This record gives sequence, C-alpha cells and structure tokens, in this order.
Amino acid sequence: QVQLVESGGGSVQAGESLKLLCSGSGYIFSTCGMAWYRQAPGKEAELVSSIRSDGRTNYADSVRGRFSISQEKTKGTMYLQMNSLTADDTAKYYCVAWDGLSCSENYWGQGTQVTVS
Repeated sequence: QVQLVESGGGSVQAGESLKLLCSGSGYIFSTCGMAWYRQAPGKEAELVSSIRSDGRTNYADSVRGRFSISQEKTKGTMYLQMNSLTADDTAKYYCVAWDGLSCSENYWGQGTQVTVS
C-alpha cells in the first residue's frame, strides 16, 4: 500500500516562503491524484490544493496565487511551494494520495507543521 511522508515544514515570519515535500512509495497506479490538506487548531481540516494525474490543479481561494502544487508522478512525489505566508497559514499540513481501483483508496501522511508568526 501507499506510504506517505511529509517534510519541509517549519517556523517562519510572515511574508516568507516554505516548500513542502511529500515522498510517496508503494503506488500501483499512475492515474490517481494527490492533494495537500491542512488543519489548524480548532478548525476543520481543509483542502489546500490538489493535482490530478493529468496535471490539472485546483486551489483553495485562500491560497490561490500564493501556493503552487506540483508533482513528479513517476517518483510518487509532490510539492507545495508556499509564498507570502501569513499567520492564517499556520496549520499542520498533510499529504493525501489516492490509489487502487477507480482511485478509491486514499492514504494520509503524518503531517508536517507550518507555523507563521
């Protein structure tokens, strides 16, 4: 099954940038998508950005224009470039990947903390 590990989080000042990495392994299919979710204390987890196997992307309104998602599909890796960070971006960021028949199986990493002050 798919294994996901996030890295790249940290503590930064407002206006600075971070780049998150999701390292995946165990994929069977190459036609499924991946996504970044985040969850801040006291808030529900939200979809930040997703990327389909064909490269099509979508972004939450709150990050569009500041964040950029990308993938190296053959390696099972995904990135989230985060620019112009604000305190509202403080959250634990999770890598999510889909796999299996009809891309019906989803897998989550353990998350990486991003703190913006």
